[in-house]
Amino acid sequence: MPDFFSSNTAAVLFALLCWWFGTGVILWLVRLPVATFKWSLWVFTALLGVGLWASHVSMQSSGVSNAYLGFASVILMWSWHEMAFLTGWLTGPRKIRLEPGAVGMRRFTQSVQAVLHHELALLANFVVLCVLQIGEPNHVAICTFALLWCMRFTAKMNLFLGVPQVGEQYLASHLAYLGSYFKRGPVTVFFFVTMGVACGTWLWLVWEVQSGAVAATTGSVLLAALLGLAIVEHVLMVFPVPLQRLWGWAMSRQSSAGSALPLVPTAIASAHVHTTKSDQA
Repeated sequence: MPDFFSSNTAAVLFALLCWWFGTGVILWLVRLPVATFKWSLWVFTALLGVGLWASHVSMQSSGVSNAYLGFASVILMWSWHEMAFLTGWLTGPRKIRLEPGAVGMRRFTQSVQAVLHHELALLANFVVLCVLQIGEPNHVAICTFALLWCMRFTAKMNLFLGVPQVGEQYLASHLAYLGSYFKRGPVTVFFFVTMGVACGTWLWLVWEVQSGAVAATTGSVLLAALLGLAIVEHVLMVFPVPLQRLWGWAMSRQSSAGSALPLVPTAIASAHVHTTKSDQA
């Protein structure tokens, strides 16, 4: 592999491209007519299978190419999960609005029920990766999935507890009922704690990049770039930034299906795809 692909710049650009292009594809597909959703899901299901196979291949040796392969394989898997959610195929057993006046544990329980099946699918995917990882030396794929999952969880909890910007204007109309489960409001202590941990982890990864071997550095740079993008998406919950500036090519189409929120490279990335507006302040 050319020296360029072993460089930190190449790894950062690759992570950025996966985040930008992957998010754009999802935004474009979920704005197509609802009749197209089943075909999109079939394609993404095939990509899920490819991603699982590629992740296992990537785990078998710790080379630069395997680091890229492991990272990309998880992006494919994560895209299936987001597409399944945003099309409404895999959400949860509760598909109606939050019960009026629900607060505390009742609100939390109903919120979990609204996305439970999707969360269980993510857990199952992680378990499969853990099984594939047994006895293999390269951990880029499983670390990428774990990072996306953790940042998605913190984003959803922050949205549940309250943030100023919840991105309700990007929510697909067939998922409009989810708008009652999340809260628009000032940031909480949880936001600052999670952002502090995320930023601390990012700084540690950057330090690892500067002191590690080439193969380890490639994986560390990919993870650091992904975490940096996830941190940026968390910050966007505080400051309003129109997504059209980044994904105008994917959001120009109007559809009866409505629109959708971005994929955390989280697809990447995450969590922000489930942001909604709450009338339960």
